[in-house]
Amino acid sequence: MGPVPPSRASAARRPAAPSSSAARPGRRAPARTRIGSRGRVAGLTIVLLLILVAFAGKLVVVQAVDGKAIAQIARDARLSTVDVLGARGEITDATGVVLAGSVTRYNISVNQRLIPEFKGGDGVAAGAAGAAATLAPLLEMDAAELGGKLVGTSAFKYLKKGVLPATAREIAALGIDGINVEQTAERVYPNGTLAGDIIGFTNSNGEGLQGLESALNSRLTGTSGELTYERGGNGQAIPGGYRSGEAATDGESVQLTIRDDVQWKAQDAITTAVKESGADSGQIVVMRPNGEVLALADSSTIDPNNPGAGSDGALLSAVSDVFEPGSTGKVVTMAAALETGAVTATSQFQVGDTYTVGQQIFHDSHEHGLLNLTTTGILAESSNTGTVQVGQLMSAQTQYDYMAKFGFGSTTGIEVPGESAGILHPVDEWDGRTRYNVLFGQGVAVTALQAASVYATIANDGVRVTPHLIKGWTAADGTYTAADDATSTQVVSAATADTVTTMLESVVDDGTGGAASVDGYRVAGKTGTAQDISTGGITASFIGFAPADDPQVVVAVILTNPTTSIYGGVVAAPVFSQVTSYALTALGAAPSGTAATLFPTTW
Repeated sequence: MGPVPPSRASAARRPAAPSSSAARPGRRAPARTRIGSRGRVAGLTIVLLLILVAFAGKLVVVQAVDGKAIAQIARDARLSTVDVLGARGEITDATGVVLAGSVTRYNISVNQRLIPEFKGGDGVAAGAAGAAATLAPLLEMDAAELGGKLVGTSAFKYLKKGVLPATAREIAALGIDGINVEQTAERVYPNGTLAGDIIGFTNSNGEGLQGLESALNSRLTGTSGELTYERGGNGQAIPGGYRSGEAATDGESVQLTIRDDVQWKAQDAITTAVKESGADSGQIVVMRPNGEVLALADSSTIDPNNPGAGSDGALLSAVSDVFEPGSTGKVVTMAAALETGAVTATSQFQVGDTYTVGQQIFHDSHEHGLLNLTTTGILAESSNTGTVQVGQLMSAQTQYDYMAKFGFGSTTGIEVPGESAGILHPVDEWDGRTRYNVLFGQGVAVTALQAASVYATIANDGVRVTPHLIKGWTAADGTYTAADDATSTQVVSAATADTVTTMLESVVDDGTGGAASVDGYRVAGKTGTAQDISTGGITASFIGFAPADDPQVVVAVILTNPTTSIYGGVVAAPVFSQVTSYALTALGAAPSGTAATLFPTTW
């Protein structure tokens, strides 16, 4: 019988023969994980590719689509815009002498963030200490103090302003990182106190604060421009970076009617007169009959280069301080009486040293007997009582009207700030005494300029011209434009003005003003002494013009509270003579060609 096949059960129990691979040591069995690993790698690869595609797409968008806009935003963030100011215009006198001008100066500043990065060079040690040691001698500063200012986090801080150009060039040549040199302009006044109160001064920003610098500020100031530049993270300008801007325009320059030589003489004369007479203060006005002011001088003035050093540094007293004109005001009474036909130059009066009107008694300055004086004689002798008699021949309203026409009670309109209108009360407020006091210059108050303007009106054939300081303007492009003609008003006729002029010559030739004479020239003028009832103070004055036959210059000399004498003919008239003589020579005025034919002063 043949072999019996193994049963299915025995076959199931028989161990399986090992495979060839399992039987060989060192061989790695097939693993199902290899398929998973490959999947992860493939997934990561896909993710990375997607990220790269996203970045590439974004890069395309940034560079190709939004590139210009983004670049513009970035550049705008780096841009800085600063104002650029035009140069301030000059102030010159009538002959072109510079009274106020601007010079180039430099401000030195530091970007403290850049100083630590400075590595040194060209003999300059590194860092704040090295920069301070080198800069201190140039800036005339203490090295330790300067070093402290170089340290910090500020992107901008001034170290020193107003540095001279030569010093600024030395600093710029050092090439110290963070040290900036900025060009600016500084206002300078070459003549110091000369016309200081007229010119005024500016602040550190170049804005006018006083005098003509303030009054004319809008025209003197240049038009601002702009500079836009690209800066780095620490605030420094990027070399070769974006720069654009609008150029600034320089301010206009003004030419005055003032003459520096006449102004100097007037200032020197009034300073000396105040000292010699013991006066509290004084003013001198020098002007032409056509209203051009040649000098406005105060005994105290300021140096615009250092305005805080002035004695008061306030307003120009020749246009701001008021006083009773006293006998110099009698010229208005005489002009009004002549113009209205109330008197002639030779009308006859009997004049005592006292005169009574109603309950009011008026006195002359000194005792005298009864005098037979003409209208001219009353003016020449400066008689208060005689002037009251003349004034009685006019109504109070007429007297008021002429005082107003001559400029009392209103500002002259001169260009400097702070002008006073003086005091002229309405005629219906005049009491029984004021009605007559105003006839000889009391009960009314004027400035030195207003008083001088009265005499300029007489010298100008009865035409009152607004006193003015501006002769013309020069634009930034060099174009010169003369100032508009000053306004004028016919106050009295030329015939009346001529008669008053001859009467005023008698004051100098045969009256109280003999010390005002000027060799070679006929002089017309009037002395004045007035007491301020409210303060008890005295104002002594002399106002006049020359040559009387062809008036070229009007001069007013005012002294407050002189102690050597209270009379204008003693303390003010000699000063008038000095200043008038100098001014006539400076102007090249021809001497008088004829002798005066005067009216009789007595009868």
